[in-house]
Amino acid sequence: MDNILGLLRIKVVRGFKLAKRDARSSDPYVIVRMGKQKLKTRVVKKNLNPEWNEELTLTVADPNQSIKLQVYDRDTFTLDDKMGDAEFDIKELVRVLKMELENVSNGTVMAKVVANRENCLAEASSIVWENGKVVQNMVLRLRNVECGEVELQLHWIHVPASTPL
Repeated sequence: MDNILGLLRIKVVRGFKLAKRDARSSDPYVIVRMGKQKLKTRVVKKNLNPEWNEELTLTVADPNQSIKLQVYDRDTFTLDDKMGDAEFDIKELVRVLKMELENVSNGTVMAKVVANRENCLAEASSIVWENGKVVQNMVLRLRNVECGEVELQLHWIHVPASTPL
């Protein structure tokens, strides 16, 4: 754990138009993975547009490692159904963190990550200086499913004894 660069707080905000996996709805939850770390949100019952507003925190040692997100439908008597997956990286967020940020005005857009074939972004993602923090808002389009998106908000937490970026 000596090589920790910092902590990444991921707020899993909500899902949009998720796939129906039960008779009329789904009971979705999200799993976030980075390397050997695995974190999970609570289940939202009978909802295709769930609001989790849940914060999950990953320890980051390698900012080049991608973060994987999987959405599942909770089932009681059978295996949980897959509702799609997505992947994103934090390279641009880490690049912005290396900038001089002392005199930046609140609300300043520090960078934009464009949605393209190489990422799961549903739309461009802005990295913004907000209340003394670097924050990235993103909407991910789920893959391997007929429909669905998940909204996230990322922000970096410096660890005092961490290695400088």
